[in-house]
Amino acid sequence: MYLDNASTTWPKPPEVAQAVSNFISGLCPNPGRGSCGPGTIAGRTILQCRMALARLFSCEDPLRVCLTPGVTWALNTVILGLVKPGDHIVTGSMEHNSVMRPIQFLARRGVEFTVVRCDANGRLAPDDFRDAFRPNTALAVINHASNVNGAVQPVADVGALCRDRGVPLLVDVAQSAGVIPISSAALNADMIAFTGHKALFGPMATGGILFSRCFDPQRVEPLAHGGTGSHSEVEFQPDFLPDRFEPGTPNGPGIAGLLAGLEFVQRVGIDAIRETETRLASILAAGLREVPGAEVFHPEEGPVTAAVSFRIRGMENSVIAGVLADEYGICCRHGLQCAPCAHRTLGTFPGGLVRLSPGYFNTEDEIRTALDAVRSAQRRYG
Repeated sequence: MYLDNASTTWPKPPEVAQAVSNFISGLCPNPGRGSCGPGTIAGRTILQCRMALARLFSCEDPLRVCLTPGVTWALNTVILGLVKPGDHIVTGSMEHNSVMRPIQFLARRGVEFTVVRCDANGRLAPDDFRDAFRPNTALAVINHASNVNGAVQPVADVGALCRDRGVPLLVDVAQSAGVIPISSAALNADMIAFTGHKALFGPMATGGILFSRCFDPQRVEPLAHGGTGSHSEVEFQPDFLPDRFEPGTPNGPGIAGLLAGLEFVQRVGIDAIRETETRLASILAAGLREVPGAEVFHPEEGPVTAAVSFRIRGMENSVIAGVLADEYGICCRHGLQCAPCAHRTLGTFPGGLVRLSPGYFNTEDEIRTALDAVRSAQRRYG
C-alpha cells in the first residue's frame, strides 16, 4: 500500500510508462541535433510537453517554460543565477532543503537572508514577509504548499507585496502542481519552479521553470552551459528562451512520460484529483486524531494538500514506520522529509514526524487499513 505520494506519485497512469518505453524503443533520437525523421518526432514531443505545461500554468507563451532535471535544479538555477554577493533573500520557515541549501551556500559567499517564521500551522503572515524586505532584497522565494503538513501559503498576497517593492518572487509548486490550479498571474509570481514526478504523474528527473511575462529571464545567469542544437557557431550559451536554460541532451524519455502524465491530469481534471486527495486526507487526519497519544500536523482550517504528518507520544517515529512497512506493507516517510526548517517551525525537530500522503489512486479502504495499522502499533509499543 503506497502512502508516500508527497515524495513521488505511484502508481503512475499506465500510459506514462508506455510513453517512456515508446520513446526508448524507437530510434531514441536526440531532438534538434539531426535531420532524420525520428529527431523531428522527438522535438515535437518536447514541444507538446512544453505546450501542455504552458496550458497547465495558464502561460500564453510555451517558450517561457524551460525544462530542467527536476524542481531542485530549477530552484538552484534561479537562486544561484539571480542573487549576487551583497544581495538579500527573503524566504519562509517551511521551506524544503532545495531552497534552504542553495541559500545557505550563497550565505557563505556574502549573501544575506531572512527567514520569515510561519505560525503553528506552518502558514506565513504576508505582513511579516513585507517587514522582512530590505533595500538590497533581490529575491523572495516560498513554497506554495508544505511537503510536511500540507499547509498552503497565501502566495498571491505575498506576491502582491513583492510587486509593490519590485522584488522578484520565485514560487516552489512541487507539492501543488496538479492538485491546485496555478498561474503566475494569479499568484503574482515572477517565476514558478515545478517538478514532474509528483502530482503531474511524470517520471523522476523531470521538471522546469516558468518565467512570467513580468520578469526578464536575462537577469538569471544559466547554471550550466553547453550544446543546445541552436546557434552552434557561437561558443556562448544562447540568450533566448528556452535554450538559455536547457543545455545538453534533453531527457527525451522522461519528457515523453511527463507529457503523458500531463494529459492524464487534463483528462481527469485538477478539481477531481484534488477532491479525491482532500477527502482521503481528511479521513486520515480525523482518524489519526483519535489514536491515543497522537499529535497530528495537518491544518484543520484553510487550504491544504494531502500531506498528513503525525507522531505518537512515547514512540519513536522509526518504530511506527517500521510496523507500517514490515507488518502491513504500507509505504510512508518518517524523519525530517528534507525540511528541517519546517520541523523547527512546527516544534518537531530533530525527531521529525511520520508522514502519510494519499494520492489519487488510493482508496478509503486503504486509508482505514492504515489507521488500523497505526492503532495496532500504538497499542503494542505506545
